[in-house]
Amino acid sequence: MAYEELQKMVDESRKIVFFGGAGVSTESGIPDFRSTDGLYHQQYDYPPETILSHTFFMKKTAEFYRFYRAKMLVTDAKPNKAHLTLARWEQEGKLLGVVTQNIDGLHQAAGSRKVWELHGSIHRNYCMTCGKFFSPEYLRDYDGDIPRCSCGGIIKPDVVLYEEGLDQDVMSGALTAITRADMMIVAGTSLTVYPAAGLVRYFGGRHLVLINRGVTPMDDACELVIHDPVGEVLGSLT
Repeated sequence: MAYEELQKMVDESRKIVFFGGAGVSTESGIPDFRSTDGLYHQQYDYPPETILSHTFFMKKTAEFYRFYRAKMLVTDAKPNKAHLTLARWEQEGKLLGVVTQNIDGLHQAAGSRKVWELHGSIHRNYCMTCGKFFSPEYLRDYDGDIPRCSCGGIIKPDVVLYEEGLDQDVMSGALTAITRADMMIVAGTSLTVYPAAGLVRYFGGRHLVLINRGVTPMDDACELVIHDPVGEVLGSLT
């Protein structure tokens, strides 16, 4: 019944915006942070929040990269039904775009063009000295503790670490899409990471839908809440 209700909302909407988190990519084999088997529940010398901070990157770069390359740098994942459905909706002209907290690039791999990556992407990496671009494969295959440029500079992934601010152009684009939308689908996110999670509150359109395995602070504010896997839900829609 919930899926039928969601389909009806999609059918009558013309300007959908999708806001997604880690749960959108778990069906592609990428672990999230806060599930029972996610990164926060695994044992390391330092907690993930510490490792994935700007201070830690600058002070313990080798340890950062040991964790990053083992747990964050996923280069072989494939888009799932959620990514593919959203790309199709964009091509059909009914989706304004995707706002994502993920850094895996799977929306673009599925064919989506309008993607606002709030937390950056593993697919962009730059030398901190000369600015030269490097692929994720370069970081993955680098023979050494700390990936370096030919100029000797340290390479940094273009991902937003703790203590770093979000890109204001990306935030502005996401906010514009959200305020223009007549339907917003929030999926695969606990809505606890700010300022990204705060963007949802700018939606003033007709239908607000939440798809997430667990309960979130926004459940009571949504017209429809579905506690099923995101790919399963979106993959059932036309």
